[in-house]
Amino acid sequence: MKRPHLKPARTVLWLSLYLILLSSCAAIPSVSDRRAAAEMLATRQGWRSIQIPAGPFGLAAFLPVFPKLSHHLTLYFEGDGFAWVSGTQASADPTPNNPIALRLALAQPEGNAAYLARPCQYVDAETSACSRRYWTDQRFAPEVIEATDNAVDILKQKFAATRLTFVGYSGGAAVAALVAARRNDVGRLITVAGNLDHRAWTAYHHLSPLTGSQNPIDERERLQSIRQFHFSGGKDTLIPPRLIESYVDYFPDKSRLTVHVEPAFDHHCCWVENWPRLWRIATSDAF
Repeated sequence: MKRPHLKPARTVLWLSLYLILLSSCAAIPSVSDRRAAAEMLATRQGWRSIQIPAGPFGLAAFLPVFPKLSHHLTLYFEGDGFAWVSGTQASADPTPNNPIALRLALAQPEGNAAYLARPCQYVDAETSACSRRYWTDQRFAPEVIEATDNAVDILKQKFAATRLTFVGYSGGAAVAALVAARRNDVGRLITVAGNLDHRAWTAYHHLSPLTGSQNPIDERERLQSIRQFHFSGGKDTLIPPRLIESYVDYFPDKSRLTVHVEPAFDHHCCWVENWPRLWRIATSDAF
């Protein structure tokens, strides 16, 4: 398994990144506790979990128990989850400690929404054939994107939707963008603290490149026609605003792209609490 290569002078940097990833977790919950917590969040909102067979993966999804049929559906894509135990050790299971994308989906103030986890999350990855490469250097591999695209088709059918909005959190932003680039039914791409150019991200943090992963910035020609709205936290040191702004700079026509910086937010705080307001900002001209 290829691991991030950390230069000696960057040890403190990696530790700080790791602390950011675990900032909301005083102790690491067990995998079963993580799954149970997500189920409880969903159940309280009248949602349920399903497993979607998609190529080599069984992808976990959450959606309302009684979905309302509508032409429009917003799909939320989870971040990388609990991918690393330390700077050199990948976790045995990437199920998130704090499923922020799920919380965002549940906080959407109006309209249909559903949530899609990343490969190997919520499916007992340690005892299955799910390879750790799918939450490390190949987290955006072609087979990951294809499987997610297939799962999107299934969720779209469940709601009888014809138009989609994608919302991706952190690494889920890359997945959302790469899937959107393959489709012609995505009218809007919204990202929250999104990793939209993993080459720039690994270079910025002096980490090993994500070999075997596709990169959203390489799909900018296909993404140009999609309305994009990118939220960034002014205090986010994991994916700072400059990385998101540099992604936007690659587009020759920026008329359909917006970067919105919340000065007091970091990578985790305070997106969920403010999501109804932010969602309305990002979709104010959508309907």
